[in-house]
Amino acid sequence: MNFLTPGFNDIIDISLIALLLFLGMQFFKRNGNLQLFGFLLILLLSYFLTTLFELKMMTYVLNQIKNYWFLVFIILFQPEIRGVLAKFNQRYNLMKLFQQKQGDIYPKILNAVKALSLRSKGSLIVIERNNNLDKFMESGEILDSAISVKLLLTIFDSRSLLHDGAVVIRNRRIHACKVVLPLSENLDYTREHGTRHLAAIGISEHTDAVVVITSEETGRISLAKRGVLHSNLSLDELTQMLKDETK
Repeated sequence: MNFLTPGFNDIIDISLIALLLFLGMQFFKRNGNLQLFGFLLILLLSYFLTTLFELKMMTYVLNQIKNYWFLVFIILFQPEIRGVLAKFNQRYNLMKLFQQKQGDIYPKILNAVKALSLRSKGSLIVIERNNNLDKFMESGEILDSAISVKLLLTIFDSRSLLHDGAVVIRNRRIHACKVVLPLSENLDYTREHGTRHLAAIGISEHTDAVVVITSEETGRISLAKRGVLHSNLSLDELTQMLKDETK
């Protein structure tokens, strides 16, 4: 009946299986980084001991894990992977890597600017580029709507509750409106321009955003970028400047 008596290798084999099961349950209960590190460390040690002592049961279990190691890795590291992707997306705006250039949104913006200019309606349209504008949009209202001329005209209608502040364009959509922007303190501009233009210059000083402005007093079109205001632009000049920014 010796075959029923467990040998030294069998005891190690069964003990490792029990330890892996225990650590696995603990991990799914706590799901902490320290527990995850310990679980992986035991897994590597198990591979070493299995090879050293030729443990049959552990060999079978580890072979099954090995066949699906990639899926196991994704499941175990899901929070960490999601965190890394979120940080990468925030820094480099991952969506822009897979989307076409924003050139196709400009006809709608330009048509709205033309109408606002002709009607002498004040407007402030911020086009987000590489720098994330989330901290500025906390002051506004999130819309996340498709760009349309009618919607832009409605937002900047003086009778609208949303007309004060800026509209922010993100990823070809109107992401937010009624956004309060930092005002420029550049003395070259503060003497001649009002709050709307100073806000446009201010956000372009802090970020790489491009800002289109129409004056409520004169209907004139301006564009702010890199802290510089380009005033009294024709629609053709504005079109060319926007195209230059997306090359």
